[in-house]
Amino acid sequence: MKIYDSQQKIKREFIPQDKNNVTLYVCGPTVYDDAHLGHAKSALVFDLLCRVLRANGYKVTYARNITDIDDKIIKKAQQENKTIKEITEFYTEAYHKEMSKLGVIRPDIEPKATESLDAMIEFIQRLIDKNHAYKTEDGDVYFDTSSDAEYLSLSKRVQEEEDKLQRVESSSQKRSSADFALWKSIKDGSVTFDSPYGKGRPGWHLECSAMIEKHLAKPNLKFSVDIHGGGADLLFPHHENEAAQTRCATDHTLAAYWMHNGFVNIDGQKMSKSLGNSFFLKDALKEYDGEVLRFYLLSTHYRSNFNFNTVDLDLAKKRLDKIYRLKKRLFGLSGSTDASEFKDALLEALSDDMNISLALSLIDEMISNANETLDSAGKHKVLKKEIISNLAFIKEILGFGVKNPYEYFQSGVDEATKEKLRELISKRDVAKKEKDFATSDKLRDEILSFGVNIMDTPQGTFWEKV
Repeated sequence: MKIYDSQQKIKREFIPQDKNNVTLYVCGPTVYDDAHLGHAKSALVFDLLCRVLRANGYKVTYARNITDIDDKIIKKAQQENKTIKEITEFYTEAYHKEMSKLGVIRPDIEPKATESLDAMIEFIQRLIDKNHAYKTEDGDVYFDTSSDAEYLSLSKRVQEEEDKLQRVESSSQKRSSADFALWKSIKDGSVTFDSPYGKGRPGWHLECSAMIEKHLAKPNLKFSVDIHGGGADLLFPHHENEAAQTRCATDHTLAAYWMHNGFVNIDGQKMSKSLGNSFFLKDALKEYDGEVLRFYLLSTHYRSNFNFNTVDLDLAKKRLDKIYRLKKRLFGLSGSTDASEFKDALLEALSDDMNISLALSLIDEMISNANETLDSAGKHKVLKKEIISNLAFIKEILGFGVKNPYEYFQSGVDEATKEKLRELISKRDVAKKEKDFATSDKLRDEILSFGVNIMDTPQGTFWEKV
């Protein structure tokens, strides 16, 4: 398996530190607002990575954090006259529900910042003891970037003076403008936590390093984790600062491989709340099935910037429809667990830095060949079992085709209409059993008046949107 390492800027053979055991850490959301398409893209990319690793036989321990300590959270709580916990729990639950609709598997470990304060304070003290951090008279604690000879080795940045000035936090007691906060003293009466350095809040960069060391790092291994991932916007300064503080505080290098997914653009513009085009995931889910969004957001290579627009989204749906039309032709039949050339080729494509373009072209070819086979072979059971097995592998590794094919084509019909159709179909089933064909036909016409088709199958009666 090969993955592109953001630090070395090359595609590298993936070799885990601990035989077949892989540790993966991804920066998760700051829970103060609804998830946007950028959150969805990152979650889907690393969900796919996890699936590909497991399909290759690796045992994966996947961790994704929840940042529930942040100035934006506090501001939101004040604006809505709610507690911090009410805000963070509401948006954490919303995030989980929306990710579930996209078919994103929950991580094995999901640490919260509020549950990791002891680990953060211990981490800060180690940095102080090793002369990599200093406390100011105001009670802030900063990481001393000049103490780390390898600082900027991850992002390969050369800091210009203007860039340094932009990063100055409001403190005249910093030794250098590039130094970043590990602990921020808070004296405005807002939310604080106790520490040996006084009341305050931890710095954002600190959280991930401390949680990785607490939950994933092993003393006998060189790297804290095998793979560290996140959006491209996190490479600098967030991941750069994480890497610096980890190598200075511990005996570990933070990650053996760094992976970053590209930006999401909305109709050609980089998605940004300041531009007013931060497309919330909940809004997209009102218009499109979660699996359609999954297919669309994964259809471009993860490292490329993604241009979200409804024209391409509709085209992606038509491509996904082909999987479900094939599933419908084979509905109710069971497959085999045998290997196939298609499965091998699909896994090989996805194992090459998640080559989604090649993977999707292989799926298109398989669907075309399968339909030709079904048209010519009739009820050939062996061939049908292989096709069903291939579809099951697509479901397992890519998360496409997970629904009942008939229910998939019900997308876009509101719940009240669905309930009414269920009632009419149930009444029609009773009429058919009682051989009351006049009532059955009348009910059928009423069902069709809703703009749907109905199909009577050995597994029951199903309907789909025309």
